[in-house]
Formats: sequence, C-alpha cells, structure tokens
Amino acid sequence: MHKIVLITGASRGIGYALAKKMLNEGFYVIGASRNGKIEGLENNNFYSLKLDLSSVSSIEKAQDEITTKFNHIDILINNAGIGPDLDTPRPDLKSFRETFEVNVTGTVFFTEPLIDFISKNGKIVNISSKMGALDICERTDSVAYRMSKSALNMFTKILANRLKDKIKVASIHPGWVKTTIAKDNVINGRITAEESAERIFNFTNTSFTSGVFWDVEAQANLPW
Repeated sequence: MHKIVLITGASRGIGYALAKKMLNEGFYVIGASRNGKIEGLENNNFYSLKLDLSSVSSIEKAQDEITTKFNHIDILINNAGIGPDLDTPRPDLKSFRETFEVNVTGTVFFTEPLIDFISKNGKIVNISSKMGALDICERTDSVAYRMSKSALNMFTKILANRLKDKIKVASIHPGWVKTTIAKDNVINGRITAEESAERIFNFTNTSFTSGVFWDVEAQANLPW
C-alpha cells in the first residue's frame, strides 16, 4: 500500500518538485495549492486539494475534504509560505499581516486538527529557513519573513514535545533555492528546487530525531 503524503504549496517551486519526486518514489501525494489546480502531475496516485492558508473557511473545507476522502495520512509537509517583505529593509503592516496569516496562523490551524489523522510513527515536516534562526541572525532585512520562520520553528519544538514517541516532527532549511519567492533567490540561489526536493525527500525518509532543525544543503543541524 502506498504511503500518503500531504504537501502544501505544491503548485510550484520546492513543493512542486517534492510532489513530483514523491510520486516517482511510489507515494500517494495530496498536493495542496491556493487554486486547487496543479498541472504536470497527472497521476493515479495524485490528488489535488484547494487550500488557501490565509482563509479560515478554505482551511476548514480542505480539512473536511481530507478526512472524508482518506482514512489517514502518513506524512504532512508544511511547505506553503510567502515572503512579500524579503529583501526589504523595514516591515510594513500589510505584508507583515499577510506573512503571519500564511506562514504561522494558517499553517498552525491547518495542522492541528490533522494531527490525530496522522498515522502512528508518522511525520510532520515544516519547511522553515535558517533566516529564522536567532543565533545566526546578523542582518536587518525581511523582518516579517524571518520572524514567521522563528515562530514556525517554535511550533516544531512544541509539537515534538507533545507528540514524543508518536509522531516525528522537524524543521527544515531547504537551502538557498533558485525559486521566485525573491529576486535574490533567482539570481544567487545555489541549488535548484529539484535538488532541494531530493534532499528533503532523503531526510524525510530517515529515522531523524524528532525536534531537529536540519539544513539539507549543508547536511547539518542548525541552531535555533
């Protein structure tokens, strides 16, 4: 029987590459995207789910759809995220609120009701960023994005404590990836979305220590 993985933000970038990789590796993939339409992943083992993490009603509808059409999931990968203030020197209220609605509030309240739906010895993987690591922060840009990833890391630690011996939980820094989330990434990114997805997949398939913050590019633990 295929293991079932749910990936948010699966319509492009890392999420799309990860969905494709996991399909090729024999997983059943539920791919969530804002408009519910993902081209290029046509497969009997793929299910497209509409999910807007900034909308409470969309979150609730997606949760109902998942629990109605499936009897469990094995892995939840919270990949969806936005960074409207990336590379900007100061926060502004509109983008700050938008960032936290998706990266923190939406992710938390999408995840929480699904925890009991995840199989025993299942996994929750939160795609974070070393930009949210407090100990290595030396810059002053991207305030909302950095803070949102710090908050997501705290959620990882809380879930790891709560779900000890039941579900493994990890935060992942996907590397400096050539994606369109920021102009700097497109120009200076060191790895492709496909390379990042390969490394995330490899990590997820290990018996990692729950509560870890892992850098898939450097293949090393990150400080919180």
